[in-house]
Amino acid sequence: MATSFLGLKKSTSGGALDSMVNDGFEYSLGPPESGFSLFLAERTKKVHFIRHAEGYHNVATKETGSNHCLLRGDDPASAHKLYDSRLTQKGIEQADALKAYLSTRPSGSRSFTAFDLVVVSPLTRTCETAVHVFGTPREPGKPAFMDQVDAPSNTPEFAAGIKVAPPRFLVREECRERWGHYVCDGRRSISEIAKEFPNFDFSETVHDEDVFYSDERESDEHCCERAVKFLEWLNSRPEKCIAVVTHSSFLRHLFGQFGESLHDDDRDNLQRLAGNCELRSIVLCSHGNKDGKSIDPLMPPPAAPSTVRMKTIVNSEGFLPLAGGGD
Repeated sequence: MATSFLGLKKSTSGGALDSMVNDGFEYSLGPPESGFSLFLAERTKKVHFIRHAEGYHNVATKETGSNHCLLRGDDPASAHKLYDSRLTQKGIEQADALKAYLSTRPSGSRSFTAFDLVVVSPLTRTCETAVHVFGTPREPGKPAFMDQVDAPSNTPEFAAGIKVAPPRFLVREECRERWGHYVCDGRRSISEIAKEFPNFDFSETVHDEDVFYSDERESDEHCCERAVKFLEWLNSRPEKCIAVVTHSSFLRHLFGQFGESLHDDDRDNLQRLAGNCELRSIVLCSHGNKDGKSIDPLMPPPAAPSTVRMKTIVNSEGFLPLAGGGD
């Protein structure tokens, strides 16, 4: 079944397509009976979403039949063997298979799919997936003309000796898995992860330690909000062909907010649960009304206000005593 997280309403212009409340897109895209929407090409970019390959936590939940094996118990979450879970050998093979597929998938004027940018969740399994699918990334700050590698073998470009630049790998917290409660969805410190993935660009991560993970599961509403914020950030990027290596629940919360005006089959294909190392490609179309909007870095949700009420104590003169009892 398709998942819809947010309410929908009709556009105020008569006969318009459904649009989501408060998304800023509340106007008609075209005559509903036409079955088409027109966008300026300059406001579009291709985004290829990839769920990480199989991790050990995926195997554990399949074998036990529940997510109970992902709970921390009495020990710290970081001490659990499935904390920030890694890829299995099968997962590595899945990523290698996707790499082979992309090397034969025509895109633009090339016989293979090349990417301007790869955006990666900071969790270990997504970083591993990115390396196996896309190879060694271009060093941060290094221009494309200074880092040229062979095109995929068995392509006309390879036979012609054409070189290509590997994409940059940029790490963003916004596309990480829905956090909290399950140990697999916490991450190690960035300083530790960066040692394992030295050419990844971590410059846009704000926190070294995982300040987002807790025993409480991130709310559906917050995950939906940061998913849309992530789209706003993608829209602000200059690149036109972007890969995003991310997670199934994050994708469910992202895609579940879109597609209500699509044909049933297309909507179900967009919103269904992604399989391990599945590629799902979309065209991101900006309506222009959020272009240039500043994007704030992702921060943890504010803590709920304390419900503890302390008794106010005053001295004989009716003043609050100073800390430490000083004058």
